[in-house]
Amino acid sequence: MEELEIDLSELIDETAIDLKMDVQSKSEAIEKLTDLLISNGAIESKETFLEDVFEREEQGLTGIGNGIAIPHGKSTGVQKTSIAIGRSKNGLEWETLDEEPVQTIILFAVTENDKNNFHLKLLAKIAGALADENVCYQVKNADNANEIIRALQKEN
Repeated sequence: MEELEIDLSELIDETAIDLKMDVQSKSEAIEKLTDLLISNGAIESKETFLEDVFEREEQGLTGIGNGIAIPHGKSTGVQKTSIAIGRSKNGLEWETLDEEPVQTIILFAVTENDKNNFHLKLLAKIAGALADENVCYQVKNADNANEIIRALQKEN
């Protein structure tokens, strides 16, 4: 099987990164990141996408620990597979592996076309990158969008 190379810089637009989110809850954070993806044209139906993300949230943990969550929605409301990243000033209550609050949220918006193979490879790439403590640290402490994209893009 041919290895699919994923260029995260094509999926993460700087306009979909907010490092100073003022949100009080998981749903508020997901909604705010969804709005960023709507502004840059990645999502066409907010309602459909949010429904799909929250449905996925009910199926299992998206809080991977270390203050990071990776919620995702495969949805007909998505125009272009994209990623939004947010960091909250407040620790948010989230179902996580380590039962700790979440500050960094990486939201995946996946088109129907990409929902199988590509979606899994994308999740694996991000989860693999975040398994590295240095990458986690960089993502959680980066001063700007480019630093985050560079940290996640590094080959493990």
